[in-house]
Amino acid sequence: MTELQAIEKLVSRLSPEPVCDDCITQTLGLSPLENADHAARELAGSNGFERRKDTCSLCGEIRLVTKRH
Repeated sequence: MTELQAIEKLVSRLSPEPVCDDCITQTLGLSPLENADHAARELAGSNGFERRKDTCSLCGEIRLVTKRH
């Protein structure tokens, strides 16, 4: 499974709750953070995925998050 597929699966599983790049990176054990950011930007706008500033459902911080409707 690619990083993009793993991120898509995680965000879909947490749907409709948003998750930030830091929590995606930590939850999936990815490195570096830029990979999560890049993959999440790729998902945005397709198949119900979106990126916006909101409260992350995992850490509670207001950050740029990814969610799926």
